[in-house]
Amino acid sequence: MLDQSSNIVFSHGKESGPWGSKIMAMAAVARDLRLAVESVDYQGIEDPRVRVDKLLAAGSAIKGPVVLVGSSMGAYVSAVAARRLHARGLFLLAPAFYMPGFEAHTPQEVDCPTAIVHGWHDLIVPVENSMRWAREHGAALHILNSDHRLQDQIEPICLLLKAFLGELH
Repeated sequence: MLDQSSNIVFSHGKESGPWGSKIMAMAAVARDLRLAVESVDYQGIEDPRVRVDKLLAAGSAIKGPVVLVGSSMGAYVSAVAARRLHARGLFLLAPAFYMPGFEAHTPQEVDCPTAIVHGWHDLIVPVENSMRWAREHGAALHILNSDHRLQDQIEPICLLLKAFLGELH
């Protein structure tokens, strides 16, 4: 179990904001576990590399262990930053991995426990991309009956996050 000096840092997707309904619900789970929460605002930043730089700056300013939680492009950004921030864990929702034309940019240097949640009916990022990455990296994979946004699965996502956080040391 993480101690109370731990921080959960959320990274939203390309089309959303830092305090959308999924992040609000997951932040409540983290706060219930007495963990600090932060959500980085990437609105108006299209370039994933600039988003990574922003997360690295935010994460470097945080005292104590960090767990990164991201959705879609935010999941990609979290995975890219994880090693440099010495993340204790990664919890990724529909990560934008192995996207056409950007396959070589899919993060491979991840060295912390990782769980992925993806929807069977995702038309933005194929579920097979998460299946491939999870298999290659030994990550936990949870596939839910949902689409890319996973909006109708907030309660199960929160239960998965709580279990994931409880397993981290």
